Formats: sequence, structure tokens, C-alpha cells
Amino acid sequence: MRIADEFFLIVHDDSRGRPRLNPTATGLGLAAGLLGELVLTGRVTVSDGRLSVLDRRPPADALAGTVLAQLVGESRHRLLRTWLVFLARTAADAVGERLSRAGVVRRQERRGVLRASVSYVAVDRNALAWPGARLLALLERPDPPTVPDALLCGLVAATGLTRVVLWDADPRARRRFGMLRPALPRALRELVGHTEAAVGAAVLRG
Repeated sequence: MRIADEFFLIVHDDSRGRPRLNPTATGLGLAAGLLGELVLTGRVTVSDGRLSVLDRRPPADALAGTVLAQLVGESRHRLLRTWLVFLARTAADAVGERLSRAGVVRRQERRGVLRASVSYVAVDRNALAWPGARLLALLERPDPPTVPDALLCGLVAATGLTRVVLWDADPRARRRFGMLRPALPRALRELVGHTEAAVGAAVLRG
């Protein structure tokens, strides 16, 4: 499962599909997850707060291809924070639809007086809880997590979901969790840092 998909399930670890975070923090975390997928596949990189496209070839995943095409088409806009905010507007629906096509969640639409609301409800409750449980199990093992898993932990911390994942962690697992972000490759470390800053700025704006 891809970074943004697992982050989505951690955020929506609720049988009714309700997010644990406010829409802005949810969107920013998912936007970072989508960009992180492109960094991990060598399509883009991050340096000094700016995004650069390294490989324009479309990836196999349709959503990743859409994001990459947007980056290529708007190459004059390179600030990472700008792209995080832009992608955050539609990231929840985009990732939710990707998971819906994969059969992991089911899209539900409810029509209200003024507008319709959309939620994504898990088809299998165990699949919904799996990403968080998997991260906790990894942190309790002596083997170092992979770079994608370390990135996912970084996004969990950047968006304020640490207590959700580490609710039953022992002290050793908590220490290992804190050591993952500084050990990330520079591009991913910057991605996590700017995501955390964007979430913090959104909180200050109310």
C-alpha cells in the first residue's frame, strides 16, 4: 500500500469514515504523502524548500501520474509549501477514490440542505486498522524500518497523530520513533519539516 493510502487509513481509523484530524491537516498530510511517493520513485526531489522534477515519465499509478503531470505543467511554481497547500485541497478525495477503486473503502455521499458530504467507509475494519498496527509492530522490533515506513512515521508526527499510533508503545519504541525523522534522506526530511510547518501555520490561522 502506498504512503498516502496508509496515511489516509490512519487518519480515518473509524468505522464511520470520520477523520481524526481537521480537514486542513488531513489534506496537508495526504498531499505530502503523494509528493513523498514521487520522491521515493525518483520522479521528483526537494532541496531548500523547492520541488524539482527529475523524471517526467508517468508512473504506473494513475493518481501519482496526475500529480506529476501537474508539477510538470506548472514548472514555474516550485515552492514546496505552495504545492502542499494546492494539493491539500483535493488530496482527501483523490486518495479516497484510489482506495475505493482498490476495494479498501466504500464511497458514501449524503445530501444535506446546502451541500452533499462525502465519506469513505472501510470495507474491512481490520484493513482500516492495519497501517497503524503495522507501524507500531515495526517500531517494537530491533530491525530498522524501511525509508517509506520512516517517512510515514514522519508524516504521522508532523500532523499530530503520534498518540494515535503510539498509544500502546513501550519506551523503546517511542525512542525509535523519535530517531526516524533525522535519519531520513534530505529530500524527505525537508518534506516532513515543511508539512509540519504548514500544519502549524494552519492551526495559528484557526
